[in-house]
Amino acid sequence: MAKTNPFTFMQEVRQEVSKVVWPTRRETTVTTIMVFIMVFLAALFFLAADQVLSFIVGQLLALGR
Repeated sequence: MAKTNPFTFMQEVRQEVSKVVWPTRRETTVTTIMVFIMVFLAALFFLAADQVLSFIVGQLLALGR
């Protein structure tokens, strides 16, 4: 693998970064809101799943008494 000097490396990095299409403020805001909504829905799902499994295990353990 050929070594690249630091100056050339920094020039290449600048060229690549200039090609990046950065999201707009609106896109970032909408995406952030969607992430929070999905996290909330996932939390509700796992809360419900935990409650159902807890109830089932409790009922199974009560049968053994």
